[in-house]
Amino acid sequence: MANRIFGLIIISILLILIDIYIYRAIRSVSWKWKGQKHLSFTYIWWGYTFLLIAGVFISIFFNIKFLLRSIILVVFFLTFVSKIFILPFLITDDLRRLMVWISRKLKRKESTELNKTNAIPRSEFLIKAGTLVAAIPLASLTYGVVSSAYDYRVKRKTLYLPNLPKAFDGIKLGQLSDIHSGSFYDRKAVIGGVDMLLKEKPDMVFFTGDLVNNVASEMYDYQDIFSKVKAPLGVFSVLGNHDYGDYHYGQGPSAAKIKNLADVKQTHKNMGWDLLLNENRRLKIDGDEIAILGIENWGVGRFAKYGRMDLAVKDTDDVPVKLLLSHDPSHWRAQVLPEYPQIDAMFSGHTHGMQFGLVTDNFQWSPAQYVYKEWAGHYKEGLQQLYVNVGYGFLGYPGRVGILPEITIFELRRGDS
Repeated sequence: MANRIFGLIIISILLILIDIYIYRAIRSVSWKWKGQKHLSFTYIWWGYTFLLIAGVFISIFFNIKFLLRSIILVVFFLTFVSKIFILPFLITDDLRRLMVWISRKLKRKESTELNKTNAIPRSEFLIKAGTLVAAIPLASLTYGVVSSAYDYRVKRKTLYLPNLPKAFDGIKLGQLSDIHSGSFYDRKAVIGGVDMLLKEKPDMVFFTGDLVNNVASEMYDYQDIFSKVKAPLGVFSVLGNHDYGDYHYGQGPSAAKIKNLADVKQTHKNMGWDLLLNENRRLKIDGDEIAILGIENWGVGRFAKYGRMDLAVKDTDDVPVKLLLSHDPSHWRAQVLPEYPQIDAMFSGHTHGMQFGLVTDNFQWSPAQYVYKEWAGHYKEGLQQLYVNVGYGFLGYPGRVGILPEITIFELRRGDS
């Protein structure tokens, strides 16, 4: 707790210093403002800043309603991003002013009196341009909250598997990932997304982790909705890094944390989902079989490793096709590719595409690509494949810009792509 408070104080001081810098710049080009107008601007600017910082402290350290907490954090995020965008313009202007000052010094044309009466003014153009540019991310991110958080899209993909048994040729597979029920605030929209999945009539469904943000109780208001997700061959699920409660209870074991994890697992069972905990299931149609494998979270770096591939692949050597559910796509390159060549395809989530980016038919970009080598869509290396779903829900920023919430529908086909 002390570390969190200290960190927030440092961040707050940094933000106040940025605010002072921006405020002084805007004041310098608004010299025509007189009296009450100037005073009103000062009160509004600093009143907003300190109320926002106080709101962030309250939302983190006090038990307030989730919706109110989300609003505070989103407003803080939008404000911070906008101010970051204006900073390069102000820094450029200050560098310009510095060069002018150095030039004057070198020419030795100024005197003490001249410096008092002929100060180097700020560029009104640069400051106004910076303000305009700062408004672009503010507008985009606001639109992402209002319009895109629940703008579910069905993505279709034919998945070719050379060893796929004939009885499974043409099977339809649905995938959901990263529900993050603790972030939802619109039940009707969530129901609409589930209805979109069910309308596709998948033969089986995979859920690839992060049912909640932190605690099992976040699913209480949505368990009935996701209980509708059924399929003839079953709904198979795994846990994600958020499902363990590590970010709420800490990394160490505790009675509350153990109970919470048990409750999360029970929620899967209540919904009729087959939660795979380092284990596998054999699916049989007309004598043909494939194996569905699922492991607990297997992360890289700061993300915990609970997964055990040695247990998940146990007794599956005779099965011609093995489909793996593993929440974190980093697992594919870190362990699956080098150690488990028998895995035909892996299904993941986790990245959310950072909920921000640009996707077209032939191009995709997101800041996520600078963190994850595989972050969205279909990947293939040799005979092994990976698909990364960018998520059904959202976390932190309650919206999406460019990277829309995803429902994936695969058609399994025999042969090579």
